[in-house]
Amino acid sequence: MQKILIIGGGYAGFYTAFKLEKLLGKGEAEVTLVDPLPYMTYQPFLPEVVAGSIEARHTVVSHRRHLPKTNIINGTMINVDHASKVATLVLPGVGETKQSYDHIVMTAGAVSRTFPIPGVAEHAIGLKTVEEAVEIRNTILTNFDKAANLPEGPARDRLLTFVVVGGGFAGIEVFAEMRNLASYLLRYYPTLEFKDVHFHLIEAMGRIMPEVSQKTSEWVLADLDRRGAKIHLNTQLVSATDGIVELSTGEKFESDVIVWTAGVMASPFVKNTDLPLDDRGRIAALPTLQVNKDGVAVDGAWTAGDVAAVPDLSGGGVGGFCVPNAQHAVRQGKLLAKNLVSTLRNEGILEYKHKNAGAVAGLGLYNGVFQSGNIVLKGLLAWFAHRVYHGLAMPMFERKHRVIMGWISNFVFKRDIVSIAATENPRQIFETWASRPKA
Repeated sequence: MQKILIIGGGYAGFYTAFKLEKLLGKGEAEVTLVDPLPYMTYQPFLPEVVAGSIEARHTVVSHRRHLPKTNIINGTMINVDHASKVATLVLPGVGETKQSYDHIVMTAGAVSRTFPIPGVAEHAIGLKTVEEAVEIRNTILTNFDKAANLPEGPARDRLLTFVVVGGGFAGIEVFAEMRNLASYLLRYYPTLEFKDVHFHLIEAMGRIMPEVSQKTSEWVLADLDRRGAKIHLNTQLVSATDGIVELSTGEKFESDVIVWTAGVMASPFVKNTDLPLDDRGRIAALPTLQVNKDGVAVDGAWTAGDVAAVPDLSGGGVGGFCVPNAQHAVRQGKLLAKNLVSTLRNEGILEYKHKNAGAVAGLGLYNGVFQSGNIVLKGLLAWFAHRVYHGLAMPMFERKHRVIMGWISNFVFKRDIVSIAATENPRQIFETWASRPKA
């Protein structure tokens, strides 16, 4: 029986395994998926997790529940020797172990790409995981609780100043959702006013949201400005040391919440393989999603998703490659599974080609923007399009149901404004009051 090893359980890895389960015949191949986490995160919903529009656990899809025919290993890949077709894994409580395979699927995804800016590593937080989204939400709510007890002054201003670095889709969505959440919270804090809350978006380029037209991005800027948010274009973050934000324009202010969304890079773990990489650290790929070495497919090696440099045959990709987003990762995972099965059966394989279907973003409750070609929707209609699209795109029926029922509950009962930051140290109360033996 052929052994298929999938490294990474994000979009591409999950859908590869999901499709393989449907296509493979009994006894045709054994599929193993390796990921440190037991779930796939639906990242487009992370801004709504920050805002409290979606329950955090509803944005993740369990590997074990929805991939019943796949061997699930919760561990980390630290090395792949493809020449010997052996991967080295580290498993919690076990340590290093070897895993042999016949075919490897590299879908290790991406991580936040940062720069050596003082203070960023110590004080900023990304938006790639559901854990980060929950932490951002908890900090916002906790800061409001603290600020409500303070008089006007620098200490309160720091608590109520929120910064997002990066004006791409992820940055704009989380920025708008944070702004919307903050405005909603004010009704529960009579000692705070709208003017007390400050929002800053920092973008190094001269525009935001390059996925949409200039005119559409300008409408988003005007909408955010109307809501009291300040956008710093053509501006770079110089320092965030001790939470003191310094900009290339000379402006300076303090913040406890600095969200970094200024790009992603391929998982650094792929450097610990003997597979060919491009100059950006991505695994080189052919349009068939086979690993590419000097224009020739590497036998038994496949790749897809954010970790892969897949040629964009539609002609719309940046630098000639598919951009790292969910649209491509999902479709690549499905095609990879088909091509892998066809290879096992000595059948023909297909090349990946997908033209961007458009872009849709939520900008807080009842507000959004959508663009596909020359078709542009704004405001409430775009917000409905956003929810319909992502409600359908969310994997698995039971996950869709949980998300949609959560939306309905929030519409009826409004947002939940409780922070669960105490879960970061759940034993604190018990340890404080627990009886101890006398010395």
